Amino acid sequence: MQILRTGISSKRGFTLLELIVVLFVISLVMAIVLPSFSGFGERNLKSEAREMASILRYMNDSAISRKETFFIRFDLDERMVHWKGPDGEKAKRFDNITGITAQSTGKVSKGEITFFFEPVGIQENLSVYMVSSNKEMSICLNHLSGRVKIVTNTGGSNDKKRLYPS
Repeated sequence: MQILRTGISSKRGFTLLELIVVLFVISLVMAIVLPSFSGFGERNLKSEAREMASILRYMNDSAISRKETFFIRFDLDERMVHWKGPDGEKAKRFDNITGITAQSTGKVSKGEITFFFEPVGIQENLSVYMVSSNKEMSICLNHLSGRVKIVTNTGGSNDKKRLYPS
């Protein structure tokens, strides 16, 4: 190996110090970026639960304030929700939805089910269940108060009740 006057080798390559610096920078970037991906599914579940709560509250409040009847239809096989409100008909896919519980139907986890929001509001309590990995959420609409509540269950072994069977 021939050494040039400037003290740099004529052969091409990386020094050990350069490799260590590059590995350090890569590991530093990974340490910052990877933790943000770990809760991605949980954030998606929370986002869907908030959106479902918003739809239920909006439908109930709109039916009461406008003195009209609106509907919401859950297609649990396709994981789709269709609703007709003051803004017309809309549909959205909810990937984490697993079931519905109502006083008139009990627990439903397959097929389609439709609920009507009448001029006096919905006529029964309604719970929508969503699951992602080991986290469960239920969105509960109280027919008397019109309030919507989101309840979280981690699904761990210490939990005594599961929100909805898989």
